[in-house]
Amino acid sequence: MFKKILIANRGEIALRIVRACREMGIRSVAVYSTADRDALHVRFADEAVCIGPPPGRDSYLNIPRLIAAAEITNAEAVHPGYGFLAENASFAEICTSSNLTFIGPTPAMITSMGDKASAKDTMRAAGVPVVPGSDGLLDSVEAAHAAAEIAGYPVILKATAGGGGKGMRVVTAPDEMAKAFQAAGTEAQASFSNGGVYLEKFVEEPRHVEIQVMGDRNGRVVALGERDCSVQRRHQKLIEESPSPAVDPDLRRRMGEAAVKGAEAVNYVGAGTIEFLLDKHGKFYFMEMNTRIQVEHPVTEAVLGIDLIKDQIRAAAGVELSDPVRQALADPAGLKPRGHAIEVRINAEDPKKDFRPSPGLITTLNLPGGPGVRVDTHVYAGYRIPPNYDSLIAKLIVHGATRDEAIDRMERALDEFIIEGIETTISFHRAVMKDPIFRSGRFTTKFLESFDFSKIR
Repeated sequence: MFKKILIANRGEIALRIVRACREMGIRSVAVYSTADRDALHVRFADEAVCIGPPPGRDSYLNIPRLIAAAEITNAEAVHPGYGFLAENASFAEICTSSNLTFIGPTPAMITSMGDKASAKDTMRAAGVPVVPGSDGLLDSVEAAHAAAEIAGYPVILKATAGGGGKGMRVVTAPDEMAKAFQAAGTEAQASFSNGGVYLEKFVEEPRHVEIQVMGDRNGRVVALGERDCSVQRRHQKLIEESPSPAVDPDLRRRMGEAAVKGAEAVNYVGAGTIEFLLDKHGKFYFMEMNTRIQVEHPVTEAVLGIDLIKDQIRAAAGVELSDPVRQALADPAGLKPRGHAIEVRINAEDPKKDFRPSPGLITTLNLPGGPGVRVDTHVYAGYRIPPNYDSLIAKLIVHGATRDEAIDRMERALDEFIIEGIETTISFHRAVMKDPIFRSGRFTTKFLESFDFSKIR
């Protein structure tokens, strides 16, 4: 097992990894920009190294500085968390060449799954259902028209190197294609330095359901249940839950088997997520694979009683995974979720003003507690949220015996969650928990398009 791990990230995920390391008897090294000098991951890590000024390109995305920080602290491994360099194959390769273990899949695995067009080809070859669409990247508007005629309108153009909804355009008719193709490619190039786009059939009334997988160094992969991430805004997840209200045991088994096939096709090691679109007829289609830990991993931990971060570290070190995961590898049918978990993302944003960012000083903070309540956060009273990074400041996770109990518990916990000095999305989540469509479980990724924002108080 590793003796010291450098955490190449910030915020709540960095603190989450620090805590896992502490419980495993592993020393942790935090890195921070000058904007994060007073952050909790810096305070609670065993060591901390300043890696530059606030802009991400000069700090958390600066590979030479991260490698130097690992070398001067004699770290043996690097945990990338999520975001920043977590799915950067070059970073994983540089870590390896610097005699550092990258806690995640190999560079080849990241590359094969990072390009969405090639990932789709890999999944199709492995027998995983994929959405009908173009055969690889589109090199012209004419090629896009031809692919759309075969798939059938509506279709969606997607950036091959994309994420977070960037470089995506829905096209409902042929006369919209030229403008959408140009816009998607331009946005993709600006966002990812890669203007490649591909086309898929646009699945109407879909749910976004993902399968958590874990692979060990012996070539074994297990599916660890599903998460429903259908409540989204501009393709950004806001609320996640497990199990999905739309998934029964048979569908869970079939989706899990498909996810394992996909992960095994690239000899996957560590924690990863196979994301599917689930249509109203119960058919599911591969969307993408995230080769990292997900923001929403705590809901899986809650219903399965596991620690995914610790098993990530174990997988990277080549040691035995935790007992529950090893048992699931031996008998996937024996893995059943216990109760229901929901996670809401608390962002420093004003939901009454189109989710406008709200950085600033937190003057008052009261965290909720009680049975079945977990808060993952890096903020505290007196902490100043910098404007330089993602607006996520906390994740509130609840667990109940049933979905109804989990929703009721979430309502209670949100009422106890007090943050003053900035605007947050707490009021938005309160309104969602009361919404009859959300409570029924019969919602899609279009949920917010009909949501009544006037209910937010």
